[in-house]
Amino acid sequence: MITGQLKSKIDKLWEEFWTGGITNPLTVIEQITFLMYARMLDMNEQKDERLFARNKKPFSRRFNDEQQHLRWQNLRHLGAEELYKAVKDELFPFFAASSNQDNEGSLFAEFMKDAQLMIQKQSLLVKAVEMVNDLPLDNADTKGDLYEYLLSKLTTAGINGQFRTPRHIIRAMVEIMDPDKNSRICDPSTGTGGFLSVSYEYLLEKYTSPEAIEREPLFDEEGKPLLDSDGKQLENVLYSGDLIDPEDRKHIDTDMFHGFDFDATMLRVAAMNLVMHGIKQPDIHYQDTLSQSFLEKFPNEAKSGMDILLANPPFKGSLDEEDVCPEILRKVKTKKTELLFVALIERMLRIGGRSATIVPDGVLFGSSKAHQQLRQLLVDNNQLEAVISLPSGVFKPYAGVSTAILIFTKGGTTDHVWFYDVQADGFSLDDKRTPIKDNDLPDLVAQFKARDKAVAETEANDRVITDSKKHFWVSKEDITSNKYDLSINRYKEVVYEEEQYDPPKEILGKLVSLETEILADLKELEGMI
Repeated sequence: MITGQLKSKIDKLWEEFWTGGITNPLTVIEQITFLMYARMLDMNEQKDERLFARNKKPFSRRFNDEQQHLRWQNLRHLGAEELYKAVKDELFPFFAASSNQDNEGSLFAEFMKDAQLMIQKQSLLVKAVEMVNDLPLDNADTKGDLYEYLLSKLTTAGINGQFRTPRHIIRAMVEIMDPDKNSRICDPSTGTGGFLSVSYEYLLEKYTSPEAIEREPLFDEEGKPLLDSDGKQLENVLYSGDLIDPEDRKHIDTDMFHGFDFDATMLRVAAMNLVMHGIKQPDIHYQDTLSQSFLEKFPNEAKSGMDILLANPPFKGSLDEEDVCPEILRKVKTKKTELLFVALIERMLRIGGRSATIVPDGVLFGSSKAHQQLRQLLVDNNQLEAVISLPSGVFKPYAGVSTAILIFTKGGTTDHVWFYDVQADGFSLDDKRTPIKDNDLPDLVAQFKARDKAVAETEANDRVITDSKKHFWVSKEDITSNKYDLSINRYKEVVYEEEQYDPPKEILGKLVSLETEILADLKELEGMI
């Protein structure tokens, strides 16, 4: 959470871009990302210079002697015309050529090759530089929240919201997966990097000792305390991750988080999102993960290399078979991306690795051979743990499609599958998505973690074990006998409540009495004319 004052700064920066003629939210975020990156490069250079002044230990310089004028501290003092020329003609080519190995440059190098300055007005660039310079990018505890707030603009601006899975849905999925400090986590359709950044936040919370948790009260621009709906003061809760040792920290910074996408703009945004959260060198790559080249370029990631897969892959796409890796087609022969991605995820997991993946409901009950083939793969060759039905409005106003979360472990066998019917997620299910009190997500996570005890107490020959109206178990036998149908309504017990009605003669008498009253009123009205 960030203060109202900082939100106001972001809002003003956003408005400057819109009034300056840049109205695509993704382009706005991308351009702000470039400027943030330029400033952070110089901040890191200054940090290394201070260390060098103390210990005389050489470091890999980001800017050589001829590039000193491109450092943020020098750029921001230039006049409008000089600034625009330096940024457009020199800074962006510098981004593209950046290839330092021990700093953020190596992460961004492959994404910056096609970067372009979309700001056309010199005055807008001057204002943007001033505002970015005023953001607290030197505050490690604030940077991640700051960028998350910037990304939230994607869902409020009326365009490109499909790139951002709701944060509270991601959080529930991460809590269910419960990653630890040794996990290798991947999203094969990374988007803005939400699944990876939330996983990192979860890890910091998990590995912070109680005495190391810091609480920072929040105030508005006038210095008044910010209060929640119950009148309690809002606060930032800061987690240091003090229980993470240096060796684990190295793994987190370099080999824990893996992301792939074939949209260079999204990769730039995702990379900055993760760096802003505090991950030094996340493994983010420009790559179509459904292609054969993915397996050739990234064999360790593409096949049996991941502990946890979290994803909300593209829906309703269709690919030519020649563009898809043959190994995936052997698992499920189809052109539909929602099916191909689930098969890809199953391939990427190591034995015992787990996945939480959002899929459209059609994956659960589609009658085509490919749909049944995929569901059979999950049930017969893996341990399908849970099918979590989400309300159809969670992706509004951008999409009203009904979705579900598939939870499965690679390998093993499926005996029973746990179903949960999420009916509310804390927000209204209309286009406005305003906050409401009804929220099944905390109960979902709690019930999922307690479900093993429930299934252990059931008898092996039980077909459907009902725990409540919202969650229940279904046996593999029932699923296979229904062509591997995984839709919740196929198995959900419908409880019919008996309605009580008056006897027919009594209802007829009431109708006659009502008609008599109407006729009397009509006669009275007629007499008045």
